[in-house]
Amino acid sequence: MGAPLTVLGLESSCDDTAAAVVRVDGTGEAEILSSVVFGQAELHSAFGGVVPEIAARAHAEKLDICVEEALKRADLRLSGVDAIAVTAGPGLIGGVLSGVMCAKGLAAGAGLPLVGVNHLAGHALTPRLTDRVEYPYLMLLVSGGHCQLLIVRGAQDFSRLGGTIDDAPGEAFDKVARLLGLPQPGGPSVEREAAKGDVGRFRFPRPLLDRPGCDMSFSGLKTAVLRARDQIVADKGGLTRADRADLCAGFQAAVADVLAEKTRRALAVYAEEAGAVPVLAVAGGVAANAAIRGKLETVSAEFETKFVAPPLRLCTDNAAMIAYAGAELFAAGIRDDMTLAARPRWPLDGASPAMLGSGKKGAKA
Repeated sequence: MGAPLTVLGLESSCDDTAAAVVRVDGTGEAEILSSVVFGQAELHSAFGGVVPEIAARAHAEKLDICVEEALKRADLRLSGVDAIAVTAGPGLIGGVLSGVMCAKGLAAGAGLPLVGVNHLAGHALTPRLTDRVEYPYLMLLVSGGHCQLLIVRGAQDFSRLGGTIDDAPGEAFDKVARLLGLPQPGGPSVEREAAKGDVGRFRFPRPLLDRPGCDMSFSGLKTAVLRARDQIVADKGGLTRADRADLCAGFQAAVADVLAEKTRRALAVYAEEAGAVPVLAVAGGVAANAAIRGKLETVSAEFETKFVAPPLRLCTDNAAMIAYAGAELFAAGIRDDMTLAARPRWPLDGASPAMLGSGKKGAKA
């Protein structure tokens, strides 16, 4: 990368307010000097999901505190930072706007360069932050709002091999949790219940496995769980704890099987251009699920491909990944100014057709 870079990163795309300081030396070795995340789970718990207006207000109240704490933990003043990186999209527009405006104020006040970062690129580049993975590598980005299989060739060079045509797995986990009366966020709740369940009791569909390609669908799987739940309630008058655990186990197994098979197909495509050490990387909040990780590790072993998964704290939304992505962009000469706009939609692969439609706000993915 050249000269060492110290970057302050801000992240506020959904319901986590985060700030971090990352230093990248001249060889590309990255060190996380601090990483602060303020969650909002308690604020949204009564609503069964994230309320955008509440999230935006919480970000506005916490961002400056978060930045101050990140600098304190890194033992730095703002004058010791080389650049400020901020999530400029995609995400909930109120939260993204809060982060962008805070970053603009800091950059203008301190006379620092500003770099807008695609939140998805932050996840996609995390293996380089944690494991110094070389380009190109295959990335399964699987989170609350997104699910894509990408060949990552550079900090701004992504080729999408496939993705979800409807719900992302994280959305499906959240919705299934609500159907079964489990607390949010749904991913950890469903995973805990699934660990106690009989995975063979319910054989839910594996959508799109009967079609070629790497695209995925999870909306119908959620509906299948709903119907199974309703049938149990009709037959027995309610759900037992065992019923709920079995439903979670069957649902989680179906998601893991779909992700594993689609990743298997993507690896076959990626293998044609893989480098000396082919790598399968996974990132995003759903990547924290142990059952899904286990399936993906098995697929990786089949292809004799190195499997890379970030530490759990870097799977969910955080600002360290934004600071690192910002460092890569900064080193490549990318700068933004006070016209930087918050973008609710921002596909990584701009060359591929939109999977989820475009509309007035642009393509979702």
